Amino acid sequence: MNKPGYLIAIEGIDGSGKSTLAHEIKKSLARQNREILLTQEPGGTELGSKLRVLLHEEKKHICDQAEYLLFATDRSQHFEQVVIPALEQNKIVISDRLADSSLAYQGYGRGLDILMIKQINQWAMRNIEPNLVFYIKLDFKTALERIMLRAQKLTSFETEQELFWERVIKGFEAIFKNRDNVVTLNGTNSIEELAKQATQEILNRV
Repeated sequence: MNKPGYLIAIEGIDGSGKSTLAHEIKKSLARQNREILLTQEPGGTELGSKLRVLLHEEKKHICDQAEYLLFATDRSQHFEQVVIPALEQNKIVISDRLADSSLAYQGYGRGLDILMIKQINQWAMRNIEPNLVFYIKLDFKTALERIMLRAQKLTSFETEQELFWERVIKGFEAIFKNRDNVVTLNGTNSIEELAKQATQEILNRV
């Protein structure tokens, strides 16, 4: 595929501020007259929205392998229906999570076969890799404090024990070590600082 657009992923544990940062980056880039598409995994398509409900609310009924395969199903539909068409229109696509989340959550967090996850991710994404990944690094306790302040029901992932989150955080750090398309952001900084840093990084690269 001829991919003239630019694909950005925002990664991190729940409560790290990914969604907020994605919206702030979009606003900043829009002021630069850039054409932006903001999307998410899971949930960037009609099918994805249905899968998001299953994954966030029904984990007790879903085995770990099936959990990952549902994420992969969402990812395949997301790329086919949303990401690839936007890239072909030369848009900057910002996705709240992409394949690295599955490596961290289902690979390191659940202990599933990391090589298998990589292979399925690559297939689901049509061999397309993000041009740039922002990893918001934040400790579990701070993230949990933020989650508990939200006026909404906890997802299945947000009710996981601390050991799970420690494995996920270590997973992200292992995945992103020596990756030249990854920029690590300090999640304890203000959203204004993070958005400014991220936006400048994008403008320097695009």
